[in-house]
Amino acid sequence: MITFNPYQYQLPVTEIISDLQRKLNTNNTLILTAPPGAGKSTILPLALLNAPWLNNKKIILLEPRRLAASTIAHRMADLLGEQPGQTVGYRIRFENKISRNTKIEVVTEGILTRMLHTDNALEDYALIIFDEFHERSIHADIALALSREVQQILRPDLRLLIMSATLDVPQLAEMLNAPVVESKGKMYPVDIIYTGEQPIEQLPDHCSKTIARATKEQEGDTLVFLPGQAEIRKTAEILKRSLSSFAIHPLYGQLSHAEQQAALMPDPHGRRKIVLATSIAETSLTIQGIRIVVDSGYTRKSAFDPRTGLSALKTVQVSTDSADQRAGRAGRLSTGSCYRMWSAATQQRLAPYRTPEILDSDLTPLMLDLLEWGITNPNALSWLNNPPAAALNSAKELLTALGAIEGDKITDHGKQIHRLPLHPRLANMLITAQELNKLPLATDIAALLEERDPLDRTLAGADLNHRIEQLRRYRAEQRRDRQYEKIEKTAAAYRRLFHIQADNSATDAYHAGLLLAYAYPERIASAKDAKNGLFQLANGQTATINRDDDLAHEPWLSIAQLDAQKGQGKIFIAAPLNPKDLTHLAKETENIRWDSRKQQLLATADLRIGSIVLQSRPLAAPPKQKLDDVLSATIKAEGQHLLDFNPDVQTWQNRVLSLRRWNPEQSWPNVSTEALLASNQTWLGPYYDQLRKADDFKKINLSHVLQHSLTYDQQQQLNQLAPAAITVPSGSSIPLSYSPYGEAPILAVRLQELFGMLDTPTVNSGAQTVVIHLLSPGYKPVQVTTDLRSFWQNTYFEVRKELKRRYPKHSWPENPLEAEAVRGVKRKG
Repeated sequence: MITFNPYQYQLPVTEIISDLQRKLNTNNTLILTAPPGAGKSTILPLALLNAPWLNNKKIILLEPRRLAASTIAHRMADLLGEQPGQTVGYRIRFENKISRNTKIEVVTEGILTRMLHTDNALEDYALIIFDEFHERSIHADIALALSREVQQILRPDLRLLIMSATLDVPQLAEMLNAPVVESKGKMYPVDIIYTGEQPIEQLPDHCSKTIARATKEQEGDTLVFLPGQAEIRKTAEILKRSLSSFAIHPLYGQLSHAEQQAALMPDPHGRRKIVLATSIAETSLTIQGIRIVVDSGYTRKSAFDPRTGLSALKTVQVSTDSADQRAGRAGRLSTGSCYRMWSAATQQRLAPYRTPEILDSDLTPLMLDLLEWGITNPNALSWLNNPPAAALNSAKELLTALGAIEGDKITDHGKQIHRLPLHPRLANMLITAQELNKLPLATDIAALLEERDPLDRTLAGADLNHRIEQLRRYRAEQRRDRQYEKIEKTAAAYRRLFHIQADNSATDAYHAGLLLAYAYPERIASAKDAKNGLFQLANGQTATINRDDDLAHEPWLSIAQLDAQKGQGKIFIAAPLNPKDLTHLAKETENIRWDSRKQQLLATADLRIGSIVLQSRPLAAPPKQKLDDVLSATIKAEGQHLLDFNPDVQTWQNRVLSLRRWNPEQSWPNVSTEALLASNQTWLGPYYDQLRKADDFKKINLSHVLQHSLTYDQQQQLNQLAPAAITVPSGSSIPLSYSPYGEAPILAVRLQELFGMLDTPTVNSGAQTVVIHLLSPGYKPVQVTTDLRSFWQNTYFEVRKELKRRYPKHSWPENPLEAEAVRGVKRKG
């Protein structure tokens, strides 16, 4: 039994330990909400070490970040008077401090997912604690989903404890069907000061001024939240000039352990400290002496666009829960102040909670995890937020292109990819490089792409080979260079995975491009406009590179990093590519398509990589079905302009559509242009062999084709019920104008041609009266009527006066019913 007395520390969490233990005795899922500094991350796991339901099994404590995992493990070990790796240990990427005596394992969330794959039942563990769950990382979501799956199927005794300082607890409790324990905590008052809106373009300048104001108005050390490393570096440069008496410390994940500890601990010389941090400092970490928080109001997050297959870092406004977390850092040890670099009005408009990462992340690793687990339908799992379908489809397409999956099954190659602790793209590159005897180069490339770019792109350009050369020179000369220290640490970890030595020799520039093609096959690019540095990518997109860049004049590139702004990417990291190395990636495909520019049907056999065509030759005997399918699709999209929908065709359509409205029981077809184009294969299919270019479409007699698309009976009925024209007393055959909406047809005829006609014509077996537009000899409207008899009796005489005045040479009889109808001009007798 481990001796540990949590109550000696008098932290807020000790007040709820008994209640929490009781609930864990009877519930396998529990939610704990506690403010920052309550002791939930360090005191609580130690307090549960002797719980009877542990049955000598272990506790897993999940942390969202490596720095937090390491720091918390060290703190708990220190409370027990031990070193990490004894009772308390930790596992983070490429670092393991675990022994056979370890009872609490502090791990990052991705590590737990791999543990679940190794041991589906987690037989050696009794409790999983999800710390800082409000951050809603994608790894935490999948770890919780898989843990619940284990709990429901294999291990109902496995307990899950979800902990958070800011979380929508009622909603989570309902979704998990779990009781809630709340620790009120002891938060000191924090005075919130709004400084007003600040333009993000000048964030370091405005932040420095706010820090200077805060340190002048308040006492104690200062914690500053900035979106990313670039803003931290610029702000630090300004502060070292303006506040030189302060100890200025950056704090972000890429720093060395010593640099991170310097930011967390009091200054050894007693100086006031200013810590410039990313969102890494929001939770878990205790930074001693902090009484002032300056919050820029921004954070940086990765957002995945399934349309482009690219993830891009975006600077976004913080949510309310995140702002509260940040402000709370000033009140953990005493009263404090938080300077928010926005207005009180903006505060009211902030989103209440941060967006779960699973909703806008690259889901390729998640999809591979699920398929390795045996889950082909991601929606079958109990998610707090279902992963978006578009991102899942994009992930499956990439995994298929990498050869990791076939359909819904993971391949042997996919299993190899899954075993490596890095993104499937880079894992595929490493595995393939091993087969090509280029593995040392691939480990250098993987490390360079995973870590921050060591070179200034504006000076060094985009060529990955420059970075490889500098990394190898750093190793060979064994010189100190902070820019390459982290990269080499990662590269060394990859070399250990494969049991290989470093290679510092010169490399063939094209080899890097070839290896990149295995990681990013859809970003193989060929020059489209060399003068402007424009490239066509295999995925159909285009991207540009600075015209002064050495790579701008290369005919082929492999692109590792680019953005997709405004529909055209900007290339950041790439390598030249020899197209002769791409034969294994090229596929010959039959390409049958309608070329809208050439206005003709083309059938070619193309050797291509994605959208890039390497060779093309005419297809001698294209399959008829494929030709027909392309023609059908083309007609659906462009048929209204390609086919001759002349006035006669439109009149025919309107006649049929009118009968469809008037007589719904007779099953007249829908012959609107939209419906005809959609069903073109039915009525135009027999004529497809005649259609190869735009002129061929105009040669089709559409009136004839459409008329014969009706049955024989319908053709006869159409002429009887909705005649195209009516013969009037003058002997003229006057066309009727029909509406597609079933309105009464219009007969536009000169009045003189109707002399002698008493009754208004009808159609549709007398059910529909024709509207007569009576015209003057000059074809100008005179009168509109649906009752010709009434017109002769009541209105004709008034009209006659006006017509006699305007057309004096024409005969306007007093009795039109006995007069002779005339087509032309009948002179007065």
